[in-house]
Amino acid sequence: MKRVQPPGRESIWEYPRTPVIRPTPRHIQVLHAHTAIADTTRSLRVCENGHPPSYYIPPEDIRMELLDPCERKTFCEWKGIATYFDVCVGDEKIAEAAWSYEDPSRGFESLRNYVAFYPSPFDACLVDGEQVRPEPRSFYGGWITSEIEGPFR
Repeated sequence: MKRVQPPGRESIWEYPRTPVIRPTPRHIQVLHAHTAIADTTRSLRVCENGHPPSYYIPPEDIRMELLDPCERKTFCEWKGIATYFDVCVGDEKIAEAAWSYEDPSRGFESLRNYVAFYPSPFDACLVDGEQVRPEPRSFYGGWITSEIEGPFR
């Protein structure tokens, strides 16, 4: 029997196995050291079974001069090869704090060049003004807000 979520609540275990991408008008912000790194109402929300959502932000809404490509690359069975960025604010370098798919796999083309941020290293990552909590496993970059339910691995 499928569990029905109360209105306004989402279980990460109800998301589909194959990630789904949905545009969202929610206000997404990444802030650090009194600097707005990203600020948008045009992000793509990616939901995959067992993971809190990730938000991919269009490059036009990111201070791209603060992102420095780095050596790290990873492979996602769904989205393809991710490239990573260090984020440099003032004299501080936050290593491998953001990622993007320059040439995403078929079906995930809408993510091309959009950038996602790990929430843990920044002063604030906000969804509609709510401070998010990072996903417990540092490899993944999910954003946990009050409407997202676990359990989280």
